[in-house]
Amino acid sequence: MLDRFKGFWQGVVLLPVVRLFIRWGVSPDTVTFVGTIGVAAGALVFFPRGELLIGVLVITAFVFSDLVDGKMARELDRRSTFGSFWDSTLDRIGDGAVFGGLALYFAGPGDSYLYLCMTVYCLVMGSVTSYARAKAESLGLDARGGLAERADRLVSILVMTGFAGIFGADWLIYLTLWVLAAANTYTVWFRIRKVHRQAVARDAERDAAEAGAAGGADSGPDAVSS
Repeated sequence: MLDRFKGFWQGVVLLPVVRLFIRWGVSPDTVTFVGTIGVAAGALVFFPRGELLIGVLVITAFVFSDLVDGKMARELDRRSTFGSFWDSTLDRIGDGAVFGGLALYFAGPGDSYLYLCMTVYCLVMGSVTSYARAKAESLGLDARGGLAERADRLVSILVMTGFAGIFGADWLIYLTLWVLAAANTYTVWFRIRKVHRQAVARDAERDAAEAGAAGGADSGPDAVSS
């Protein structure tokens, strides 16, 4: 859902930063790496200490690197297979750090075993959501869709964690985790069902083609009649 605003951020708000980095000779892969380090540091240093607002502000300052690096690559007309792999891999590290930091918060000052478990569940299901799409695409299938895209998950948990840090209202994080848990579960189920339908149809077409080829061979000039 939030991807619809991606063009505005990349083409308007962050464009001066993109062009500045290009003038300095910074590579998109470097931006990706530094951004991931910043996100991980903000989450794993501040969240476990209960400094939620500071953590969110630090993460927000670096999370835009995910938009900057892509725009830089397009501005430079750079099509890098490794760059795509690098970006996706470091995205998983950043996401893991955010939810891992929250899990450590609930293991410490947040003092809630239930929401420690909920945070870990959201972390795992978010990873499965991304993996299901990547694996499907590697098989030539389409697994897009559902309720919880990566941007939706990241923005919602950061916004509500920031508000919780301002107002001391952890219930905002609780609510968000329940919503994300439900959305992630539905999204995984939706993608599995979508891929299952495509896979069954493809296998049926393959079996029919193989049966047709075998039938044609049996009816050829060298076939032995009984």
